[in-house]
Amino acid sequence: MPEVIIHDDESFERALKRFKKKCEKAGILSDLRKHRHYEKPSERKKRKMNAARRKNRRMRPV
Repeated sequence: MPEVIIHDDESFERALKRFKKKCEKAGILSDLRKHRHYEKPSERKKRKMNAARRKNRRMRPV
């Protein structure tokens, strides 16, 4: 869990912004969204294959 120490001369909003940035870098929100609903193994495989296709399409020179 990311942790932020608030300094004496720092506002709460600034500390909250740093905390949100640390959470984003740690991937907590994306992990939470991913685990919100159960995903069957076949659905996971299908999603990963589609992502690989999209990635290959972008990487391939025209």
